[in-house]
Amino acid sequence: MFSIPEQFSAATKANFEAQLAAFNTLTYKAFEGVEKLLDLNINAARTSLEESTAAAQKLLEVKDPQEFLSLTSAQVQPNAEKALAYGRHLVGIASSTQAEFTKAVEAQVSETHRKVTSLVDEVTKNAPAGSENAVAMLKSVMGNASAGYEQVSKTTKQAVEAIEANVATAVSQFAQASEKSAPPPTKK
Repeated sequence: MFSIPEQFSAATKANFEAQLAAFNTLTYKAFEGVEKLLDLNINAARTSLEESTAAAQKLLEVKDPQEFLSLTSAQVQPNAEKALAYGRHLVGIASSTQAEFTKAVEAQVSETHRKVTSLVDEVTKNAPAGSENAVAMLKSVMGNASAGYEQVSKTTKQAVEAIEANVATAVSQFAQASEKSAPPPTKK
């Protein structure tokens, strides 16, 4: 049979190792998100450079002001669509990274809660007579902390969902506005 200090020492060590593993997982997920973001930006920059070069070449070949205006106005809609696509990709990367973070943190919190509950149950089995009130109070505090975490987690998820819905609505409204404001295609 283990003594209480040995049980707490083992629990502390296990908790530290679990937190280190969780930190490593979160760091890995953060780097994955940054890598996706860098890929998106590099591809966007490459595409923009290629398209700008092609557009500049076309503009250099222009013979009259009407053709110049026609070419420049024809670029408005495709550029707006590309900006929207970039924004959608960016939101997708942020959302997936956030979801991975949430999943990892929830798993860590759940495992830590399970371990602490197990430790408290084990320690309270060997509690001296007359400490029932202290044991009940400790279990009540743990229950309240768990319920508080669950409420914060639920509220955070609702807030994230509301933000994602608002961003999607804004992107949709921007797309509709850019479609309405785009000049009609010109005939050649």
